[in-house]
Amino acid sequence: MVSDLMTWQITLPIALAAAAIGYLLGSIPFGLILTKAAGLGDVRSIGSGNIGATNVLRTGNKKLAAATLLLDALKASAAAWIVGYFLGNEAALIAGFFAFIGHLFPVWIGFKGGKGVATYIGTLLGVAPIMVLAFAVVWLAVAFTTRYSSLAALVAMLVIPVALWILGAEKVAAVMAIMTVISYWKHQANISRLISGTESKIGAKG
Repeated sequence: MVSDLMTWQITLPIALAAAAIGYLLGSIPFGLILTKAAGLGDVRSIGSGNIGATNVLRTGNKKLAAATLLLDALKASAAAWIVGYFLGNEAALIAGFFAFIGHLFPVWIGFKGGKGVATYIGTLLGVAPIMVLAFAVVWLAVAFTTRYSSLAALVAMLVIPVALWILGAEKVAAVMAIMTVISYWKHQANISRLISGTESKIGAKG
């Protein structure tokens, strides 16, 4: 397993190209673009100030939130698919990772982006599509049991790298594990509220 992690075949120029393409696609702030286009103002001025689908939902526009979720996921998938088609599977993985980074730290809006759940799922769809089903199953199980959307996402992101490793996809598992750690860091406020019991539950008002 360790040897597989150390046997990357990709060259540095291709890796850099994959990273650049992934970052540029990932940094498109769809949440901000869609809310402004819909005449709802700057989504960064409400709720958590986040550009992700959860904060877009706070505008009261469910369709816009769903569109944001879909586009934030697909920009990572597109990065992996496009780069993978031309440059190979390892380049696709790098592109997906940097699309995730681009979403979290978009250069166009001062490096203040989302928390990465949608682009995490999108990267999975691009490099290990069957695992999207596993993510969904874990998310639904935890969400229905606890009514915490954030906890469901956090648990799912913890399970995915482990499952990938067990299945023998060590490189993908390692990259997704790094993404999990970064997303956990971005979810610090949610984790604190979960621990204190003040995190909002699914369907809660206010």
